[in-house]
Amino acid sequence: MTKEELKNTLTTINNQFTFEDGGEWLNVLVPYNALKSLATHLFAEPVFNFNYLFCLTCVDWRTHLTMVYHLTSLQWQHNLVVKVILNRDKPEVDTLSDIWKTAEFLEREVFELFGVHFHHHPDLRRLILTDDFKGWPLRKDFEDPVNMIKL
Repeated sequence: MTKEELKNTLTTINNQFTFEDGGEWLNVLVPYNALKSLATHLFAEPVFNFNYLFCLTCVDWRTHLTMVYHLTSLQWQHNLVVKVILNRDKPEVDTLSDIWKTAEFLEREVFELFGVHFHHHPDLRRLILTDDFKGWPLRKDFEDPVNMIKL
């Protein structure tokens, strides 16, 4: 499926999706409340068959956070980047670990480093930092008094 065909098909699912042009892969910006249903669709529908979530991360833009999901279909060899804007003061989104198992570990990493809460995650806890660690180290407003890091 070409980028244009993928874009047209996604538009029929939800006309609130917006698209970013210019990259190698199609980038779709999805409203927070539409992420779970879109993810389910992308995984389950044979026309998409996005069976591989190979990257999940977060970006701090100072005014908001953006979750970024990179998907591929191993069968059809097409790729998609799904983005969701989150409230920076209370970042939360539904887990996708029940759809793609790789999300379970990656969501824990984003939770630990950016403070994003994933609703219904089966094991949302820190991976490396201690439980009493204060702050979110990959946020741009994080100040590290020991190493004097300030972005």
